[in-house]
Amino acid sequence: MILSSAPLQTRSNDTEFPYRQNNDFYYLCGFEEVNSVLILVKTAESTRTLLYVEPNSDEFALWNGARLGVEGALKRFLVDEVHSVLEYPNHIKEILREHIALYFDFYDDSDHLKLAQQSAKELRESRGVKRHIRTFHDITYLTRTMRLIKSSEEIKKIRYAISLTASAHHEAMKRCKSGMREFELQAYMSYVFLSNGASSEAYGAIVAGGNNANTLHYVNNRDILKEGDLVLIDAACEWELYASDITRTFPVNEKFSEAQREVYEKVLDVQLRVIEAMKPNVKRDWLQRYSEELLCQALIDLGILSGEVNALIEAKAHKKYAPHGIGHWMGLDVHDPCPYVDEAGESLAFEEGMVMTIEPGIYIRAEDESVEQKYRGIGIRIEDDILITESGYENLSSMIAKTVEEIEAMCRG
Repeated sequence: MILSSAPLQTRSNDTEFPYRQNNDFYYLCGFEEVNSVLILVKTAESTRTLLYVEPNSDEFALWNGARLGVEGALKRFLVDEVHSVLEYPNHIKEILREHIALYFDFYDDSDHLKLAQQSAKELRESRGVKRHIRTFHDITYLTRTMRLIKSSEEIKKIRYAISLTASAHHEAMKRCKSGMREFELQAYMSYVFLSNGASSEAYGAIVAGGNNANTLHYVNNRDILKEGDLVLIDAACEWELYASDITRTFPVNEKFSEAQREVYEKVLDVQLRVIEAMKPNVKRDWLQRYSEELLCQALIDLGILSGEVNALIEAKAHKKYAPHGIGHWMGLDVHDPCPYVDEAGESLAFEEGMVMTIEPGIYIRAEDESVEQKYRGIGIRIEDDILITESGYENLSSMIAKTVEEIEAMCRG
């Protein structure tokens, strides 16, 4: 198996975005520096792990800080061998010799992988080579299947990220007042993240006042927060590359209106009932169907839809107001790219150690004249991070204010 580190990403001209390691690469070895290669070699008799890294350089250290280098990486990481990446071109053909299968990321277009593929081709055409690479396999399917089940250490990192995110959401609730800009609340949250040593955000924060909440991926965050509106904040930090993902919706002026409270409590009831259903052997597609039934019934109860639940779902009538899925895997990626189905295409059942977000929402656009005036412009989403346990679930973010009473008290705080 050959897996390359993530490349640098240009931000503008000659500046780059802050470096972020390839998550599959990080998952397998923990190394966070650019221009590195991990190789795993397995034979019938043995296994070897090789890490290729950038060597130390005084000039690089002057401008950017010291690298770990070969010796530092060998001391720090549990690999058999560490070499300078400058030696990789001379080593790769010999490493591939007499092997018949090569695992790699099919979407990796790095020079390291291209060189390995060229070396494999040359070995195939060389006299005296009895065995050569003849099958390619996608390593990411294996790594991302492994990533579905979190170890205790991974869960510890996610818990800590959530604890900082909880403090940030509570800070936003306390600070919020009419006349502020949405980005001011984002700034208060970023201060909590950065002052505690976390990365600023696990993803682009959504701070959406009023009708902006009905744009699901609203990230402009520049409008003025108005008296009588709600504000939806979907924002969280990560800790040592492990994400959290939390959404809360609360009133700008500390108190829900009657109509806002009606919709909010419907969404909250759906979320609590969906979470309560989570346990090992429950299938994710069943949970999705169950959540849609509950949301559809909530819309009927509010008078926004009329008819029978199954017929409305069949017609996708509820999707106008509840368009997205109930949740997603979370881990090294906020939307962890782990599989949702098995190799037969069947929905995966929950197992102990999986982490999934649960985030029902109801969104009623201000211009929707088919809905009662009092509900127009209300957009509500409530999101928590749920760990599947041996016998059920644990809400890892249960400490974050969520009931109407808890939120109003926090906003007054």
